[in-house]
Amino acid sequence: MDSDWQSNLRKRGYRLTPQRQLVLEAVDRLEHATPDSILTEVRRTAGGVNISTVYRTLELLEELGLVSHAHLGHGAPTYHLADRHHHIHLVCRDCTDVIEADLSVAEPFTDQLRRTFGFETDMKHFAIFGQCGKCSAKRPSGEPAHGS
Repeated sequence: MDSDWQSNLRKRGYRLTPQRQLVLEAVDRLEHATPDSILTEVRRTAGGVNISTVYRTLELLEELGLVSHAHLGHGAPTYHLADRHHHIHLVCRDCTDVIEADLSVAEPFTDQLRRTFGFETDMKHFAIFGQCGKCSAKRPSGEPAHGS
């Protein structure tokens, strides 16, 4: 996989520096990772890396199409490798679990947006908030879901 990252960066005139490689590897390992969790992972190998280096690296890697982010709540965005994670995030407001749903689930909705508004969607950054099946099952019947 490193050679893919290297060739991808080289084609765009960038080198795969040790910091960039460590950030990419952390994003790969952690999957939906916040900048703080990426920093913690990177510091296992390179203690001198700081949070601004992680943010700058993530920004560059996103511009280059190597990583993508999504907002899964009120906190920091989470990052994942752009080429492997094409899904919608279903976020439970009660237990904070994140369920990954295939983009095909949203096709009728995105088709309707395209037909009605001429709008092309970027569902990779999309999160839907609600209540997962496990938390719904715990709720007494008749009681509204969290946030309703």
